[in-house]
Amino acid sequence: MMQDVDFLGFVVIPGLIFLARIVDVSIGTVKLILISRGMKIVSAVLSFFEVMIWLMVITHIMQNLDNPLNYLAYAAGFATGTYVGMILEGKIALGRVVLQIITQRDSEDLRSALKEAGFPYTQVNADGNEGPATFTFTVIRRKRLPEALEIINNFNPKAFYSIEDVKHVREEMIKDRRRRSILATLRKGK
Repeated sequence: MMQDVDFLGFVVIPGLIFLARIVDVSIGTVKLILISRGMKIVSAVLSFFEVMIWLMVITHIMQNLDNPLNYLAYAAGFATGTYVGMILEGKIALGRVVLQIITQRDSEDLRSALKEAGFPYTQVNADGNEGPATFTFTVIRRKRLPEALEIINNFNPKAFYSIEDVKHVREEMIKDRRRRSILATLRKGK
């Protein structure tokens, strides 16, 4: 009987604390990212579950203050949960980003590839430290970011680019542009 208590207190409970912290901190990490993107309702729902899990964990720790493994499990779960939350957010890839590309050479091929892939873009001729340059930017879904980066790297592996999160986008323009692109493709097929 004593071995069962030891196993429960020194293996099962710390293990459950570790796993619960991974879940609640992962939820918290994703929630913060969603808050920054203006997703209020989803963030509020996630907050509820995050705090409920945290309350259950802290209750078990307070009932077993004499077990230092609980503290280690709590801290390790927090660190692991932060890491897992960042991975989850990257996989979910919600929202849109602004992709800004600066090149020193003619970017006709880049523009053609972006257009063919369905990425709306705007291009401006510029003057930089290295001479004439083109500044191309596009607002795209984060899920499509790897595809856009592949296009850039195929065009010019040394092109400079930056990526910024977008909080709000006027969706009507994007939907209208997509509809026109689909209609143009259908007309070409006739």
